[in-house]
Amino acid sequence: MKIQLALDRLSIEEAIQIAREAEESIDLIEVGTSLIKEFGISSVSKIKEAFPNKTIVRDIKTIDNAVYEFELCFKAGADIATVMGVSPVQTIEACLNTAAKHGRTAMIDLLNTNAEQKDSLFQYNDAIFCDHVSKDEQEMAGKKKSSTAQSLDSSLQWAVAGGITLDSINKMTEPHPDILIIGSAITQSDDPGKAAAAFKKVIDEGRVEYQ
Repeated sequence: MKIQLALDRLSIEEAIQIAREAEESIDLIEVGTSLIKEFGISSVSKIKEAFPNKTIVRDIKTIDNAVYEFELCFKAGADIATVMGVSPVQTIEACLNTAAKHGRTAMIDLLNTNAEQKDSLFQYNDAIFCDHVSKDEQEMAGKKKSSTAQSLDSSLQWAVAGGITLDSINKMTEPHPDILIIGSAITQSDDPGKAAAAFKKVIDEGRVEYQ
């Protein structure tokens, strides 16, 4: 499993500093939706400039205007951009086609999709699928909720997001996701580098355990 560091509700300078501290233990850097909304396309280009050798994910959550938004993402240096699974099929396919044109990847966010929608989306096997527990669900559900990545289709590429902690990783069943999207457990830590290293250690030990 790879670690995707989600950078949200920060300034660009804070985001770069946290990513720098965690850099050795992470694989992908996500320019979160809040950074995009507050600072625009420059948030992607500045983070890509700071980390040219990392895979940069732009969590733009496209739901319409697909080609325009994905073109912006990839021209700014993003390697992966996100589209909502509840979007019209024309939007999903436009995102996938734009990603393919640039040699990049689309991530389909399954937040609030139903079983029928999921079944129709799983034909797009060039995409990464994100099993996502929303921030509002985490914060307003009465008790903290986190993803435990249940029942993933092992024939597809998977990311999981939403309140991931060291404890929730231990509760994940096989097959494990390809990518763990981790935000506040690292970004709000007193020592982001140490926190990221702890996640990497658990993941690496898990690989050994299941070989």
